[in-house]
Amino acid sequence: MVSSGSPSALRRGLPRVAGGDAWPPAGIVPAGATPAPETGEVVDATATVAATPALASADGAASVSPAPVASAAEPTVDASASAVTAAAASPAAPATAAVSTPLRRGLPRTRGGEAWPPASAVAATTASPAAPAATAAAAAATPTEVAAAVPAAVSGAATGATAAGHAVAAAAASTAGEPLRRGLPRTTGGDPWPPAGAARAAAPVAAPLASAQTAAPVADAPAAAAVSVEASTPAAAVASTPVASTPVASTAPTSTAVATADEARAPLTVPRTVWPGRAASHRPTPEPQPKRIGPFTKGQWAGVVIVGGLGLLLAAGMAVALVRFLLSLDAMQDFLATYPGEYHLPEGAPVGIPAWLGWQHFFNVFLMVLIIRSGLTIRNEKRPAVFWAPKNDPKGKTSLTIWFHQALDILWILNGVVFVVLLFVTGQWMRIVPTSWEVFPNALSAALQYVSLDWPTENGWVNYNSLQQLAYFSTVFLAAPLAIASGFRMSGLWPKKNAKLSAAIPIEWARKVHFPTMLFFVVFIIIHVALVFATGALRNLNHMYAAQGSVDGVAYADNWTGFWMFVLSLVVIAAAWIAARPMTIAPIARLFGTVSGR
Repeated sequence: MVSSGSPSALRRGLPRVAGGDAWPPAGIVPAGATPAPETGEVVDATATVAATPALASADGAASVSPAPVASAAEPTVDASASAVTAAAASPAAPATAAVSTPLRRGLPRTRGGEAWPPASAVAATTASPAAPAATAAAAAATPTEVAAAVPAAVSGAATGATAAGHAVAAAAASTAGEPLRRGLPRTTGGDPWPPAGAARAAAPVAAPLASAQTAAPVADAPAAAAVSVEASTPAAAVASTPVASTPVASTAPTSTAVATADEARAPLTVPRTVWPGRAASHRPTPEPQPKRIGPFTKGQWAGVVIVGGLGLLLAAGMAVALVRFLLSLDAMQDFLATYPGEYHLPEGAPVGIPAWLGWQHFFNVFLMVLIIRSGLTIRNEKRPAVFWAPKNDPKGKTSLTIWFHQALDILWILNGVVFVVLLFVTGQWMRIVPTSWEVFPNALSAALQYVSLDWPTENGWVNYNSLQQLAYFSTVFLAAPLAIASGFRMSGLWPKKNAKLSAAIPIEWARKVHFPTMLFFVVFIIIHVALVFATGALRNLNHMYAAQGSVDGVAYADNWTGFWMFVLSLVVIAAAWIAARPMTIAPIARLFGTVSGR
């Protein structure tokens, strides 16, 4: 088969091994495509040619007798009509011969495609320049001429194979020095490949090899010789016989046209048909993430509040039902009669709430709210914007928020010291300090009455119930000292040079205790305010803010004095909450140290 066109090497891909050359090797062309040195035509060299003596058979067909086979690797041998005719016409004319070695196939070039290189690719091909003429002469040959030309073809096989090798070398030399077409760069932002000025290199031709291995007998090989003759007459004589176990001598050269390792990669021979889609350069804009408040978004917080609120209501309803059932039992009725929820105070205990206690209460709430606010700010502050340093120690710099928090702590401690001193001086301590062991069963009784919604009788002007007494005692004499001690350990006032004291009270302990103590104060304030409004808002607010109650059993009328004083205190606290900013705090802090932005 003859076709025209310029040959091209197979496109090289990724290496087969790490660090190796690109695969397939440079200079490999598809099987059967070999350039003719003179005409530039491509000759089909897929079939190797071997000649065997032809003997006339009784039925008029040409039979093939055992003869040496021109092969070094024991391939199947075809004797084409064109080769046989050319051998019969001129013994000196070389026959078309080719030696092919299948290439190892690798990964496909495209997704879902076949393995690369194609199955028809071979390592090397050699062709005779006389193939076109021999093919043309085959059309006029007769079966008798073909049979007579077979012995001559055997004798010219070696000469033709050698000439084919030289023809390939001549073809490679004719294209040496031809500039290579430049293509896409090999790296991003690089120059087109191959470099400017690169030319096609000449391919060296290996010398024919003859060894004892190529001449080994092929008695066990299932090779066969087939001769097909196509004549101009209506009938064609075809004969084929298997090859006998006779020694085989190599008559074809094993040389291959192999390009040098530095030869540039050949450009594509077909137009590019695959292009990246829109997704290769377009990335969709990600949707903005919802703003989070802590670990949840606003919607999630709403869900948490709704679900949590419903759960709490369900739990509270079940608790009320259970406690009401327990209190309906005779044993629990006797328990409530014995322990109504409070016990009598010692003789000489004061009655009523003095005015100084109301003011102390207001100052305590005012400072506690600001302390909690500044403490939470410190906990969430990553990079302070304003710093404060003492005048006598410029290196002892700290954030302005920490200074404000510690200043409020000092005022709160001073207010607490005054409160405790006045408690013991006036005897008011007996109202919040337990004086009998009956406080515990009475506290349990009061708790059960609160849960059952049948609340105990409130008379805070005279005496607190046992549950209130334990709550006030824990807040004043347990939680407050614990908050002071842990805060002092973390403050700049702690004597850091005292190694023994620091080891006895580690700062890690202070950090683990200080924040839970603050949470205790928050929970206490919420429950305390809720009970004040739920058990008689006007009466309780008059007791605490207006110092109004009853004298000699005669109670003052419930008026709005204490309520408006309470509202005024809330306005003052809210104003202080808003004003607690660096712009407002800095002028006060400059009175005690140096304020700077760094």
